[in-house]
Amino acid sequence: MSTRKIRAWWLGRRKYEAVHELQTRLMEARQQGRVGDTLLLLEHEPVITLGRGAKREHLLLAEEQLRARGIDVCETARGGDVTYHGPGQLVGYPIVDLSPDRCDVRRYVGDLLRTMTAVAASQGIGCGTIAQHPGVWVDLQSPTEWPGEDKAGNPAKLGAVGVRISRWVTMHGFALNATTAMDAFCLIVPCGIREHGVTSLAQLRGSALSPRQLAPIAAEHLCGIMDAELVGFELVDQMQDDWPGIVLEQQ
Repeated sequence: MSTRKIRAWWLGRRKYEAVHELQTRLMEARQQGRVGDTLLLLEHEPVITLGRGAKREHLLLAEEQLRARGIDVCETARGGDVTYHGPGQLVGYPIVDLSPDRCDVRRYVGDLLRTMTAVAASQGIGCGTIAQHPGVWVDLQSPTEWPGEDKAGNPAKLGAVGVRISRWVTMHGFALNATTAMDAFCLIVPCGIREHGVTSLAQLRGSALSPRQLAPIAAEHLCGIMDAELVGFELVDQMQDDWPGIVLEQQ
């Protein structure tokens, strides 16, 4: 039986910078043993984030033009290039201590990829990976079954992953396109990949569950994959002003 216990939180739709600050506070508290393992699940207001490996030329509009469209631009310490988050996308941020038994970065990234693959499979979509391009992929020619990297006729990216690990405590995580508006991805070169497109569960199926509906499915799968017990799925009132404090205090 696993000794790892994870408490999940649905935060609703939030601005990126506020959630990033909460992640940082939770990471520090987890490193100090003041809180337990936590999974934040949410949607973001429209934002383009630049990881440590981001290239500015992958922003196809100037920052002031993006902000004029209501899209924030934020630099972040996660790995990876440029990506977009927005309404309709399920974002998961595990703040988890990987020690002592899961101190393996590749394994952890694989856990996040397997989580997104499992969520997509629960909706009838078959996903896989492409060695050169981190994330989860579908073949638009056979969306219900991933034929393998070598046989995929028209691969498109369904979910992205980017992590930061400090003293074996994680932050950042995964983003799975559920009902996301795809036009925002035309404003960037997503994750620096020009040769393949981006898709969503709604595009593949004609309709899709909302991120709120997919969130508990993701929590269950992540815990199963990480051999952890899900000890709660908490909801934060969207109108509550001190929602970060609530998350921090109820660990």
